[in-house]
Amino acid sequence: MSLTDQINEDLKAAMKAQAKEKLEALRAVKAAFLLAKSEKGATATLTEDEELKIIQKLIKQRRESAELYKSQNREDLYKVEINEAEVISVYLPKQLDDAELTSKLKEIITKVGASSAQNFGKVMGTATKELAGKADGKRIAAKVKELLG
Repeated sequence: MSLTDQINEDLKAAMKAQAKEKLEALRAVKAAFLLAKSEKGATATLTEDEELKIIQKLIKQRRESAELYKSQNREDLYKVEINEAEVISVYLPKQLDDAELTSKLKEIITKVGASSAQNFGKVMGTATKELAGKADGKRIAAKVKELLG
């Protein structure tokens, strides 16, 4: 079952259960998928990678909005954004823990032949492709700096 199909099934279940917060988050995901499809063409379908990128983008937007609301003491809006981010994050693959991330990055550093901080861009280019959906870009960048530094 594709991610789009899973979202649609969960959307139906949320409607039946009248789970308002979950419904709002899933509708946002479905809308983002439809928008991406329409940009590609009428009969286009999204690849799994494209779906994951959309999901990551939505989560990032929600978390950034939440931080903004928190800094402005808008706890009500902060909670809404955080809840939506949590609902949407269920559809991401299992996130790598620090040990797994370090191990994968060491493999990538060896593979691309990086030896110093000057090779940061080369490592990041490969790492973001290989670890898409499995680790946040900020975490990857910080760990690469640590390993190359």
